[in-house]
This record gives sequence, structure tokens and C-alpha cells, in this order.
Amino acid sequence: KMACCGNCFCCQCCCRERETRTPEELLQRLFGLLQSLDYDRCISEPYVEVLEGMDNKKAKKYEAVRWIMVFAIGMTVGLVGLFVDFFVRLFTNIKFTLVGDSHVVMLTCYVFQPVAAGSGIPEIKSYLNGVKIPGIVRLRTFVCKAAGVLFSVAGGLFVGKEGPMIHSGAIVGAGLPQFQSITFKRINFDFPYFRSDRDKRDFVSAGAAAGVAAAFGAPIGGTLFSLEEGSSFWNQALTWKVLFCSMSATFTLNFFRSGINFNKWGSFQLPGLLNFGEFKCSNGDKNCHLWTAVDLAFFVLMGVVGGVLGALFNCINRSLAKYRIRHIHPKAKFIRVLESLLVTMVTTVVIFAASMLLGECRDLSSPTTHNTTLASTDDINSTIRSFFCPNKTYNDMATLFFNPQEAAIHQLFHQDGTFSPVTLSVFFLLYFLLSCWTYGVSVPSGLFVPSLLCGAAFGRLVANILKVKLGMDLYSGTFALIGAAAFLGGVVRMTISLTVILIESTNEITYGLPIMVTLMVAKWTGDIFNKGIYDIHVELKGVPLLDWETEVEMDKLTASDIMEPNLTYVYPHTRVQSLVSILRTTVYHAFPVVTENRKNEQDFMKGNILISNNIRFKKSSVVSRAGEQRRRCQSMKSYPSSELRNVCDEQSTVVEPSEEGEDLLQQMLERRHAPYPNLYPDQSPSEEWTMEERFRPLTFHGLILRSQLVNLLIRGVCYAENQSSATQPRLSYAETTEDYPRFPDIHDLDLALLNPRMIVDVTPYMNPCPYTVSPNTRISQVFNLFRTMGLRHLPVVNAIGEIVGIITRHNLTHEFLEAKLRQHYVTI
Repeated sequence: KMACCGNCFCCQCCCRERETRTPEELLQRLFGLLQSLDYDRCISEPYVEVLEGMDNKKAKKYEAVRWIMVFAIGMTVGLVGLFVDFFVRLFTNIKFTLVGDSHVVMLTCYVFQPVAAGSGIPEIKSYLNGVKIPGIVRLRTFVCKAAGVLFSVAGGLFVGKEGPMIHSGAIVGAGLPQFQSITFKRINFDFPYFRSDRDKRDFVSAGAAAGVAAAFGAPIGGTLFSLEEGSSFWNQALTWKVLFCSMSATFTLNFFRSGINFNKWGSFQLPGLLNFGEFKCSNGDKNCHLWTAVDLAFFVLMGVVGGVLGALFNCINRSLAKYRIRHIHPKAKFIRVLESLLVTMVTTVVIFAASMLLGECRDLSSPTTHNTTLASTDDINSTIRSFFCPNKTYNDMATLFFNPQEAAIHQLFHQDGTFSPVTLSVFFLLYFLLSCWTYGVSVPSGLFVPSLLCGAAFGRLVANILKVKLGMDLYSGTFALIGAAAFLGGVVRMTISLTVILIESTNEITYGLPIMVTLMVAKWTGDIFNKGIYDIHVELKGVPLLDWETEVEMDKLTASDIMEPNLTYVYPHTRVQSLVSILRTTVYHAFPVVTENRKNEQDFMKGNILISNNIRFKKSSVVSRAGEQRRRCQSMKSYPSSELRNVCDEQSTVVEPSEEGEDLLQQMLERRHAPYPNLYPDQSPSEEWTMEERFRPLTFHGLILRSQLVNLLIRGVCYAENQSSATQPRLSYAETTEDYPRFPDIHDLDLALLNPRMIVDVTPYMNPCPYTVSPNTRISQVFNLFRTMGLRHLPVVNAIGEIVGIITRHNLTHEFLEAKLRQHYVTI
């Protein structure tokens, strides 16, 4: 439900302010089509018919299909990871071969789908939180994401492929269970049972978790990532499905990678795209320990520094994002392409210059490795780069820059005595600045690997200082791992899921405590200064993300303080002309279905407490009804039918129905055999209504969505005035979901084909039993109900069944609640 009233971020594009806009407002215009997802089921009559035809056998069949789809999603995500990994390695080898011969690197990137830029994690996090971002889970986005990340990673940009893997997994989860394709029209199977926001979001959760599992070989970490960072709505059954999907992705990728790389089909040696290797002391070295209690104190200090560095990274990146919003995004698309080329060129020049001018030539005999199992000396030496150094020497700076990112991480984790402190410092600084600049460029890009590399260099630098200055005997790989965790935690502010992901990536459970402590300290430190990088980009895009809970102070407010009282409603039986007018003159996405309760008029005017309390909830709504009627009349005058153009003139003299009119009304009601009373179908609020009419209570019967009303009009679901509502055509559940998720718009409707005097009975298709709250309900209760149940609209209904307002996601955002709390203090 959106209104262009200046306080709703979702509709800024409809307002015509001429003043200078902030970056947030510019992005709010860009994302002006944001809608909320509805996790609550609409218990309409078509859905009830499906339920009545459901037995245990069919239910088990659909559940089996659900599990099959979860497995298929996991396998598909694993194959996508295999595709990305194979071609990234291929293109990287080609690039480094060209570099070795001609020292020239060239990269050209172009993104055809703007929403495919970046990591996609902020968008998927928003989707799982209940916000629909246009195009975020489309097939075109998937193709651009998977293909674009190949060139951005292999081309040498300081980005990772883990974030795009998560986004790609979410798109697979969204599309595969739909059994239809909007792009390829011929793919359309008659299986509509997963075509709802509720089922789709569950599959997206599984797909996102599978993306994490495939990227890091961490199925449990992927499940926790989907729970911690993504899904707002969780249950036990979903936990099993998400874990099963993550396991399927991990083992599919592991099976094919192990077979292709080692020619040992059936073995499982490469669980994820990014593997840290095995942390183990050299055989026979009894004095070597991975970490000690003394080291834990340094890990805490590294967590503090990592939190500060992460906050600095986020602050710089936020400023760059604001600059892009002001000066780059409003311009032509080729400007974004030029920016990507500029970043690529600068990155290439910096890599070459740093390796040639600042790299140190070191003796080849100096590299030693802690681990002789997975990171053997032969494997490490294969990634050594001489880069203009004399024979039997290597360039330590080029060894870090001119290797795939996974190889550079292995160098920092498992190779000792290879890099000088100056090299590590310069590498950290350059990687910090360039990765910060790159994240946000219009190419598919991830942030995990650049953050891990920055943090690993920081950790190795700390280990070198402790060894040289304090003479401590320590395991440098552990400090590199903790440094990576500290910096990554300071940037993304993840705790539980990131701890498990790093433990699964290292395959070393003893690292659980230091990693957890470091991540917690880094998060607490970073939160002092700003939010995590993903939350920052969500905020910049104007997405109304709901936190886990509200602040205690917000309980000073009630539902009546934050609800939207200006309602646009429909009657159970409404003329086509009225529905078209409502849909064309409002931007709301849901409409209460109400009737006017004449029995309460006398009590209301006598001062009944329950109803008189309702006055303050309804005054603003009542006063605005006359204006709403004028807006509808203006819209009706543009209707192709001359009959409808004259409706405003016919309704300008609406007064209290006479006894003859009431008799006619009774005849109409009896003829329809409807369970809901109603006024004349074409009667609407008028300025000439008396006080009793203006404050006539509105009895609430249910909610109907804009998409449902448009679908009814397009399919001609209506009946003539001289007929019974039983003659109205009935839609099946499959017909109501056929256009999901892209329902037609009211402007796509050919109005000339409609008879404006026909009547639509909306009661079979509305949700007759939505969740509701009382006007006196405290905000914490409202918030928990809305977020836990995944609602899109929450009607506020008083003690006698009148609807007095409606609460949407916008009314529960932190900024909106803070504004209402300030008004509350002013009132007091």
C-alpha cells in the first residue's frame, strides 16, 4: 500500500518536487516500484476449493515434489558454480599467459541488466525480508550475473564470485519451481501450486543458502546465512529443506570438480569454489601449536582493529555510492561502462606499477610451508612469480597480485617467510582502496574474497611484527585467518553464519572459539561507527527493511499512532466504473472490503464510547472522502464510455435514500443472495452527505489486492444488474495465479471493452480472514505479528468490527517510528 504523500519512500517517483534531492531520494525514485511480498496465504474461495480437493495422498505428493525441487535447485546451483569456476580458471590462465608475454591486460565489461550489478546480497536480503525489487530474480538477471562475473573476476578486478553465486542461487530457487517461464512462453506446465510469494520466498531462501554452500563448501554455514542475513520468516520444515538444498549443491560441485581436476570420479576432494586448505603443523614439530591462550588476547585486539578498518571501508564505500547516485546513475548507461573501464585501467596500472617498483626480489629457497598435505611446497612454488627478478628469485608483490585470488589466499595462509612487512602493508593498502572503489561499479562483483585477502595480509603483517619485535613463536597462518575474519566481520557484520562458514572452509573445529570471539569484537566495534556494508546499500536503495525487533521505547506508541487512516475501500458488489476509477486514481495495492453498518448510527450519534473513540481514528479519513470522490470523477471523465463520463453529474445529487430507494435496495440484496449487505453499487461518498452519513461505521469483511481486481476486470468476471451474482463467471485457483508474478496493470486494460454498469462481486476472491490488530495494540506486538507472519497489510479493526486504518511495511520502518515517537513527545 503506497501513497504519494511525501512521507512514503515507495512513491517518490510520483511526486514532482523540484528541489535538490538527496542520494537516498534519488534511489527511492529509482526503486519507486517497490512492493511488499505477502507471506500470508489468501484464503479465497478458489484456494478453499483446492484445499477441499486435497487429501493426504495429494498432500504427500506435493510435499514430495517440493523436496524434489529443493534437490534440483541444489544440483543446479552446484552446476552453476562449476560453470563459473571452470571459465574463470580458463580466462585467468589465458590472461596470465598474455601478461607473461606482452605485459598487457585488457578487460571490457558491460552489464545489460542494471540490477545484476554488485554482489546481489543486499537485494536478496531485501527480497527475503519481504520486499519485491523489480527484476531481481529474473532469468535475464541470472544470465548477466553468471556471465558477467566470469569477466570481472578473470579480468583482474578486485572482486569475488561468492556474492554473485548467492544471487544466482536465489534466482534458480525462484524460477525452477514455477514450472513456467515468462521469457520462454512455451515452458508452461499446469502446476500452479508453488506460484505464491510464500512458496517462492522459501525456495529463494534455499537457493541463496545453496549459493553460499557452493561458494565455500559450507552447507551448514549456508543454512545459517539464509537464516541470519536473509529470511525473516522461518520454520522447522524450511530448515530441513534449506540444509538439504545446501548439501545437494556442495556435493554436486564437489563431485564434478574432483572428477575434472583429479580425474577421480566419485571422490570428494574439492568441496567449494574457495577452500582455505588444511591448517596443520609440520610433522615432528612438537613445539608448534595452531593457537594458544596468549594468542587469544591478540585476536581480540585484531578484532577491534578489524572492526575499525571495516567501518572505514564502509564509510568510504558509502560516500562513493552517494557520488555515483548523484553524478553517474542519472546519466546515460555508457557512463557506467566508462566508469567500469576506468576502474579496470587504474587497477591494471596499479598492479603493474606496484609489482615493478615496490616488489622485492627474494631468494626462491626462502619459502617454507606449514602444511605438507594440501598446500605442498610444489603447489606453492607453482604460484611463485618472478616478474623481472633475476634467476632463482621471485617478486613477492607480483606473487600476490598476479595469481588467482584463491592462490593468493593460500599463499598468505600456508606459506611462511615469503612476504616482507613492506610488501604486506602496500598490498593491504592498495587492495583496501581498490576493492572499496570497485564494489558498487556496474559489474557483477562479490566482496568476500577481497575482504579475506585484505584481512589475511593484515593478519600476516601482525604475525611478522610479533615474530620479529617480540620474538614470539606462533603459527602465521592462524593470524592470517583471524585477520581475514576480523576484517570481513568488520565489513559485513555477520557473526553466527560467518563463524561456521570459516570453520567449514578450514575444516578445523579448534578455530571455532577464536573466530567467534574475533567476529563478535569486530561487529561490536564496527557498529559503534556505522552499519554493515549490505545494510548500508539496502538503506541507500530506499528499501524498507524490517529489523528483528523494535526498540523498547517504541512501545509508547500504539497501532492507532502509526496506521494510515486515509483508506480507499470497495464494497462487496461494486460497479466496473467504480473499480476502474479506484484503480486509476490510487496507487494502493490492497483495498478493504467494507459495508456501511446502519445499525450503529444511533449509538454512534448518542456518544457510545466504543464508537465515539472511533471518531478520532476516522476524522481524517472522512474529511478526505469528498476529495477522493472528486478525483474519481476526474478519472471517470477520461473513460471511453460516454455513459461513464456522465456518472459524476448523475451522482452529484446523491442524498439519503428514500423509503422507495430502501425497498429497491432490499430487493437487490434479496436477488443477489449475498451474505454481505451493500449500498447501491454505484453510490460513493459525497460532499452533501449528512453528519450521520459521513461518520457511518464501515464494517470490515476482508482485503482484496489490486492485482486481483485487475485480473477480475481483464477476465470479465462480472454480472449484469438485472441478474444474480451467481451468474458471475468463476475463476479457478490456476486462473488466479496464471499471471504470477507479473500481474497486468490497470493501464493495460482496454476500457472500451468493458460495460461500466456491470457489477463485480469481489467476495469470492478477497481474503476474508486476514490478521488484524486493535487500535490500542502496542508497537512491539504489531511489529512482531507483522514480521513473524510475513504480512503485507495489517488492518486495524476496533472492538465492533470497524476498520479504522491499515498498517504496511512503511509504517513499521525505524525512520517512520522515530518520527511518530517525536510527534508523541511533542503532543505530551
